[in-house]
Amino acid sequence: MNRYPLWKNLLVAAVVLIGLLYALPNLFDQDPALEISGSRRAQVDEQTEQRVRAALAEAGVAIKSMELESGKLLLRFADPGTQLLAKDSLETLLGGDYTAALTLSTDVPGWLRSLNALPMYLGLDLRGGIHVLIDVDMEAAVNQALERYSGDIRTEMRESKLRYTTLTQKDDAVVIKFKDAATRDRAVEVIESQFRNLLLESVDAEGAYLLEARMSRSEQQATRKFALDQNITTLRNRVNALGVSEPIIQQQGDRRIVVQLPGAQDPAKLKELLGATATLEYRLQDTENSVQDALDGRVPVGSKLYRTRDGEPILLKKRVIVTGNQITDASSGFDQRSNQPAVFVSLDGPGARRMRNITFENVGRPMAVVFIETRTETKLVDGKKIVRKTPVEEVISVANILEPFGSRFQTTGLDSPGEAHDLALLLRAGALAAPIDIIEERTIGPSLGQDNIDMGFRSVMIGLLLVIVFMAVYYRVFGLVADLALVLNLVLIVAVLSMLQATLTLPGIAGIVLTVGMAVDANVLIFERIREEIKLGNTPQASIHAGYEKALSTIVDANITTLIAAVVLFSFGTGPIKGFAVTLFIGILTSMFTAILGTRAVINLIYGGRRLEKLAI
Repeated sequence: MNRYPLWKNLLVAAVVLIGLLYALPNLFDQDPALEISGSRRAQVDEQTEQRVRAALAEAGVAIKSMELESGKLLLRFADPGTQLLAKDSLETLLGGDYTAALTLSTDVPGWLRSLNALPMYLGLDLRGGIHVLIDVDMEAAVNQALERYSGDIRTEMRESKLRYTTLTQKDDAVVIKFKDAATRDRAVEVIESQFRNLLLESVDAEGAYLLEARMSRSEQQATRKFALDQNITTLRNRVNALGVSEPIIQQQGDRRIVVQLPGAQDPAKLKELLGATATLEYRLQDTENSVQDALDGRVPVGSKLYRTRDGEPILLKKRVIVTGNQITDASSGFDQRSNQPAVFVSLDGPGARRMRNITFENVGRPMAVVFIETRTETKLVDGKKIVRKTPVEEVISVANILEPFGSRFQTTGLDSPGEAHDLALLLRAGALAAPIDIIEERTIGPSLGQDNIDMGFRSVMIGLLLVIVFMAVYYRVFGLVADLALVLNLVLIVAVLSMLQATLTLPGIAGIVLTVGMAVDANVLIFERIREEIKLGNTPQASIHAGYEKALSTIVDANITTLIAAVVLFSFGTGPIKGFAVTLFIGILTSMFTAILGTRAVINLIYGGRRLEKLAI
């Protein structure tokens, strides 16, 4: 009696071993580290490693370890001071071709990493990091929408063969000037049929026949909301794609965005990341005018002088066919004909229609792809470090339009598969729908985060010890078994958080402290039921069996209501509330396992199969 079958004992043992294994990485320290990665113009290789090692040796900076893996160089240091000194020493050496990001790297042994046993993430309040409040320029978003309407109206006027004198954007309206009222009236009919969200007003002034097109109030509100949502999505995609763990990016108010990056220690790098621009523009090449005349300063009115990546001058039309705003998807691969790296681009409806119309009208003519990005370079000027942001526009590809195409096509002319991948990444993340401005910035140092960790750990330990002492004194041997289950419960919570790569925050620690108190509730119900059975005159073995069987339904009912509360908190809560809900949910599940199956297995090992006169309960 009171013996588990072998498979149940093996199950409990397997869960315990797996829990210990995946909780183990959290015992290793996290070293201040520097991750060096290259741009499209430079790759991180063994020569880079030698240059970095020599530069740090010359500067007297001690390196704990250095690893070159997957095109990135990871340097570990003994303390944050050495980490910052190394970054300052390498900035001028690496220049704008490389990126050196401050991070924290755990020193987990390779055999644990091979099992994907990694420590759980720590939130901003525990690990330290950066908090940024961003303001979105809503007026610029409306102006950009008007600019798009201007281009679309210009296209409709041309397709409808309606002549106009000028088309300009003034304040909050697109103003079109006509020579006669009849043409203006026909234009009103065309624009009303194609652009139902615009408010049209005919104005006669000084012999000119004007048509003013304005966005409706509802359209402006929708544009502002779209700009905010698009910027949140773009920032989230950029941060996620670049490997920042568990970022928090959410709306605050009508025009602001909160960004929290746990573990990030470099505000300048964060600003560069959030404001980064990398997009494409498709333009027709100007083959009617001389490039040499443009070099001599006589640039045609409707054209602009560019240069290819080889430095060759090229003349392109000012009119942009499609920009990154119209790109809905992008993926990297290889051109089937030339086997060169390529980016496969998909356009939205208006962009596809415009591309189809332009390519249909210009079959046989060359079209260029312009790559636009903002580069940040650090240079020494008179012994001082100067950081400069330089906008760069390069023509990466020029090809003849062989046949009309629309929503999906490919772009070649890239230097490497890595560059194609990075470009597709940024295009897929999207361009910012409106300019942003960082209005508040807070950096939480690792030392403050460590203080929070110490206080949280202390609260867990105090609560755990008080419960352990009470259970051992009140329930004796059974209390010690419950204490063992309680410690195992903590191990399993940490293991599950690590396996899920969840983020632990201060509210999460509060959830663990609450779980410590609630974890013994099930054992208290079981033990009290056993004592009642003994008082009723049942044998010790029968009392153990009845205690576990009869208390089970009560335990399940009580924990299900708590699980429901945790699910509701997670569903409707934000940041900190979600962290509390996650640890509470996991803690309830693990406590049910340890309190019911775990303690029963240990009790069976101690008392099972024996004749007992009394129980130490």
